Amino acid sequence: MAESGKIEYRPISVREALTEMKDVSEIMIDLAYSAALFNSHELAEEVMELEKRVDYLDYIINMNTMLAARDAEDAQHLIAVTTVAAATNKISDAAADIATIVLKEIGIHPIVRKAFEQVEERLARAIVKPDSILVNKKLGDLELAAKIGVDVIAIRRHQEWTIDPDDEERIVEGDVLIARGAPHGIDELKAIASGKLKKME
Repeated sequence: MAESGKIEYRPISVREALTEMKDVSEIMIDLAYSAALFNSHELAEEVMELEKRVDYLDYIINMNTMLAARDAEDAQHLIAVTTVAAATNKISDAAADIATIVLKEIGIHPIVRKAFEQVEERLARAIVKPDSILVNKKLGDLELAAKIGVDVIAIRRHQEWTIDPDDEERIVEGDVLIARGAPHGIDELKAIASGKLKKME
């Protein structure tokens, strides 16, 4: 997106945009429920950031389908694409609604907490500080899953998102890591990312 706030069109294939919308909306649901369960403002904020990405992708898909439609028959075939995109956007809106409950401190009903209190894995956000041992390391070399039982499922770098990053993805200062794992591993990742912990235990 342009810095001025106006949406900037960039050529992305419809298939690529739909795939990313699906992946992002799935992560949003997980993050939103985790935010509600643990009353986490930081996770709720990431849900809202992801919603912006889904809105952008929905815009790109609509633009691409309009550009691709040469006649009424083309437009009819492309309706299915825009319908799927719109439905996925509604899923992301629902996740954002859950996050809003947390951000506005409306309060989570005990029934909701009871339904998810058995969750063994947690989702969390970790911000990589300049003196963290994670800086300039590839995810594959860090072996976070094997060493501390944590998987990095997304990385936000400024306003750009990498969903399900591969082993070659290199972490840089300022990256926001979205990770899934057991509570102890999540706490350790946060300490490592902040620079407080200089080695993995």
